[in-house]
Amino acid sequence: MNINEQDFLLKSYDFELPEKQIAQCPAVMRHGSKLMVLDHKTGETEIKSFTDIVDLLSEGALLVANNSKVIPARIFGQKPTGGRVEFLLLTPLPLIEPVPEPGGYKAQARGLLRASKGPKPGDEIHFECGMKLTVLGKGKFGLSDVELQWQGDLKTIFETCGNIPLPPYIRRAADETDNERYQTLYACDEKAGSVAAPTAGLHFSEEINSALKAKGIDRAEVTLYVGYGTFSPVRAENIRDHEMHSEYIEIPAETAEAVRKAKAEGRPVVAVGTTSARTLEGAFMQTGEICEFKGDTDIFIYPGFEFKVVDRMLTNFHLPESSLVIMISALAGRENVLNAYKKAVDNGFRFFSYGDSMYIK
Repeated sequence: MNINEQDFLLKSYDFELPEKQIAQCPAVMRHGSKLMVLDHKTGETEIKSFTDIVDLLSEGALLVANNSKVIPARIFGQKPTGGRVEFLLLTPLPLIEPVPEPGGYKAQARGLLRASKGPKPGDEIHFECGMKLTVLGKGKFGLSDVELQWQGDLKTIFETCGNIPLPPYIRRAADETDNERYQTLYACDEKAGSVAAPTAGLHFSEEINSALKAKGIDRAEVTLYVGYGTFSPVRAENIRDHEMHSEYIEIPAETAEAVRKAKAEGRPVVAVGTTSARTLEGAFMQTGEICEFKGDTDIFIYPGFEFKVVDRMLTNFHLPESSLVIMISALAGRENVLNAYKKAVDNGFRFFSYGDSMYIK
């Protein structure tokens, strides 16, 4: 794949997108989306339906999907003065370490605080569910370090009092439909902690999963707790100067073994979404091998990157100038991707989290 200086300029990843094509609601059926097929070598494209993915995947292909679960991480509280405060919890629940104290627990966490007058270190915020938050200080990317104090089970508190944190480009309040549809069918309850869904997986229905299994296509799972950084814009004019956010990832031993076996046998490893690709390639970059892994990754994948694990990718359509559209350009070529995106716009595709899908083969 030829790389030139244009590939490193942020403005090279801009494209026209009518606002009406930003999906505000999910398709009627999970598998009811359009599918753009992009050949990463030739740049050729085809317009299909997502149900065609079963025929498009070769027998023996290994799907690798992110099993993290979205939690209702947005919760509203009040300052002692009565001012309303919104808190978005960004530390994955499994990584929060409760410390017992008289009457309950406390723990440090990180999140996003919003109020008409920004809370300062030392300020306390109280929530109806009985949780209290104390601001400790400010971190990178506008985040706040906080101490939480609560009684009972923290996960239950957020599930009872919190709201699903829909992306900022969905201009409506979350409702009951989102509790089901902004979640993959294979989201694992023990992996609750993402503030955004791994959206490429939202298209997989029970019918599609059964058809894939019947064809002999296996699915292995990894975990990446999707943070708010996935919506953070790339601000550097030269993308090589961009500071990438960090996310916590896990690759279990059985997934590492399945991926090693597929690679050894020449079967394609298909990442279901950019988060799965980031997990596989981020772990490989740190270890130099396909192995069990737990830790953080701040890998930034852009043109010139050589994929060591992922052969193909199933993904949604991403924001202009985002780190995600830059990532898929590393796999398929920037011009190929932008040409496919223009075709998608011209053919009425729906974009972003609840939108249509793309298969990069």
